Amino acid sequence: MFWTVFLLVQAVLLYFLLTHRSRSKSDPPLDKGVIPWLGHALEFGKDASKFLNRMKLKHGDIFTVRAAGRYVTVLLDPHSYDTVINDSDNLDFTRYAQVLMERIFNLRLPHHQPARAKAMMKKHFMGMNLNALNSATSRHLQALLKAEMPQNQKDWKEEGLFNLSYSLLFKAGYLTLFGGEQNNNSTDPSSVYEEYKRFDDLLTKMARGTLKPEEKRTAQSVRQRLWELLAPAGLTEDSGSSPWLHAYRRLLQEEGADEETQRKAVLMQLWATQGNVGPAAFWMLGYLLTNPEALTAVKSEMETSETSVLDRPVNTPVFESALDETLRLTAAPFITREVVQDKTLHMADGQEYLLRKGDRVCLFPFNSPQMDPEIHQEPQKYKYDRFLNKDGSVKRDFYKGGRRLKYYTMPWGAGTNGCVGKQFAINTIRQFVYVVLTNYDLELCDPNAQMPEVNASRYGFGMLQPEGDLLVRYRPRNTL
Repeated sequence: MFWTVFLLVQAVLLYFLLTHRSRSKSDPPLDKGVIPWLGHALEFGKDASKFLNRMKLKHGDIFTVRAAGRYVTVLLDPHSYDTVINDSDNLDFTRYAQVLMERIFNLRLPHHQPARAKAMMKKHFMGMNLNALNSATSRHLQALLKAEMPQNQKDWKEEGLFNLSYSLLFKAGYLTLFGGEQNNNSTDPSSVYEEYKRFDDLLTKMARGTLKPEEKRTAQSVRQRLWELLAPAGLTEDSGSSPWLHAYRRLLQEEGADEETQRKAVLMQLWATQGNVGPAAFWMLGYLLTNPEALTAVKSEMETSETSVLDRPVNTPVFESALDETLRLTAAPFITREVVQDKTLHMADGQEYLLRKGDRVCLFPFNSPQMDPEIHQEPQKYKYDRFLNKDGSVKRDFYKGGRRLKYYTMPWGAGTNGCVGKQFAINTIRQFVYVVLTNYDLELCDPNAQMPEVNASRYGFGMLQPEGDLLVRYRPRNTL
């Protein structure tokens, strides 16, 4: 009994020594929370935006919080973001990405070369190859819409706009990049989407390690099913998959990844390529439908411009402003780095703070600049022309503290880890909105309906998703 108590006391003392931390003069403000080890993890995960706003009011634009045994320094001054984004010597992007890969996809890539993978993506998602992807996506999208709503159908069809947008764009993207129609896997894109949606619904809990026992079993079975469905994708040049996926498979093989690991990596790419476009299109159409002036402006521009052109840039400043405003309100990724050696962070206001080795540093552009009232007046309100000057040109001048901002909205990330598929995603959303608004009558079932609230647990994981849906009805126009 004595030795049991003695060892327990020793363990508690050791834990205290290993986890105790106090703030030094050079550290950012430190807020450990009241719960040992756990700290602010629960509040952070429940609603990161609300929590970080509270911390900012208490501590300012930089502070360190404890969350599940880790210390995370959060920086919310967009003037100072480049000090983090441009430092690849002291701050590492890949370590935290590897943690998430293992938690979400059960995937380890010990010999992976991110630079090669990124260069390969640039080759296939830009230039002439981008034109081929745009054309294929448009073809699949129109075919899927016609299957969903035959041209000779006269009656209205009612559906949730989120489900409609996400499912159609997922299927179109799946057919374009993963070649589902030629995989001979006795399934169709709808079956893949159903499994994928179950996986996506658990994604934030997988990332945080907060799955309940039954959810763990569900997550594993859904992953297993998706690995099976995706097994043939990209294996051979005639598999029906895109050249990018075939090249990605070859890269994995060169790195020594076995067949099981490759399947897991393909699932990761399925989420990376399809997890944001559908939700973004939902928010875009939803804001247009609930803001008649915005809908009229976008439709008018579509009637006078070559919106459907796929093989060259198009000039659609109204659409792009409306999309930028949509993303400002709904794109909420964390930009996270691991501190691999002590770094002195030089703030734009002249202050200096020490980032400690072993901590993480996190930027959250959703709170600032995107929802910062000093930068964007009435930030909670959707203004389709927020990114237009009075003469109709693109507005790029936004200010904070009297200084012009480099970053006034950051839905695509920034620096070397910015989104390679940005233009492909924009083109896909543009095509979807164009096809739906041009070829279909689309309206709210309830003319007074408002946009649903966001699912606050999705903060930090790219595009937000709604709590509930927005019920719409649609039917083909006679012009089809």
